[in-house]
Amino acid sequence: MRAFIFPGQGSQAVGMGAALAEASREARDVLAEVDEALGQKLSALMAEGPIEELTLTANAQPAIMANAIVTLRASGIDLAAKADFVAGHSLGEYSALCAAGSLDLAATARLLRLRGTAMQEAVPVGEGAMAALLGADLALAQAIAEAAAEGEVCTVANDNDPSQVVISGHRGAVERALPIAKEKGAKRAVLLPVSAPFHCPLMQPAADRMAHALGETAIGAPVVPVYANVTAASVSDADEIRRLLVAQVTGMVRWRESVAAMSAAGVTHFVEWGGKVLGPMVKRIAPDANVTSVIGADDIDALVGEI
Repeated sequence: MRAFIFPGQGSQAVGMGAALAEASREARDVLAEVDEALGQKLSALMAEGPIEELTLTANAQPAIMANAIVTLRASGIDLAAKADFVAGHSLGEYSALCAAGSLDLAATARLLRLRGTAMQEAVPVGEGAMAALLGADLALAQAIAEAAAEGEVCTVANDNDPSQVVISGHRGAVERALPIAKEKGAKRAVLLPVSAPFHCPLMQPAADRMAHALGETAIGAPVVPVYANVTAASVSDADEIRRLLVAQVTGMVRWRESVAAMSAAGVTHFVEWGGKVLGPMVKRIAPDANVTSVIGADDIDALVGEI
């Protein structure tokens, strides 16, 4: 069995999708539709930068999605025929839903533009932070976050793999967590260069805005089940997908559990579209799995020959 997976924020790079767009009509059509949906030449920003502007959350989120869909459609691979499940990390869940036909491309781009803007505006700049705890599992990370909170918000945001967990919350609490992490046995604890404390209760204003927008967005059943971030379980019902996307804004990304669940369901091949971020995590969760990262034309050719 095979799962198609889609990366989240941090996988953006200047030049993303440009070579495929030059070579593929399908790729150009994706970028043109996203540009029209946003009323912005996001494709030019993706191709030419500057990276500082591309990395802004409101640009990075739709850009990473667009690049993933560019890569998939340029491949000509029929997702319904070649994948048994889809999943994505944080914003990548929107890419997965778009790839599986649950959301149309223009709606996905607009939702991610709003999501990025709403998440950025939910907490004043400087009041929140995130930190990666390396060499820490979920139980240890939760203990560290709880010890650091001291009445403020400090929770696990991303359970990425057995050795990498991200915490999020008020800046003071997250900064207190760094020495506590060392004391409790984590190998390293580092603040992340992010503009807001994602996937924690401080994001509730963004969740409220997304609830309104998703309530007005047509969502269909995906052609293959989607593994949802907040449940680490497959979902196909449109109303449940809508509910889980709202919960995802403040909820923990249960990536480790999602990959483990897909592996337990029989998935032996994970294909990451538009990045090489999730592949190493997958290998740490499911060491025996076959992992393929697809970014350029050579990757596509190799994958087409393989499947």
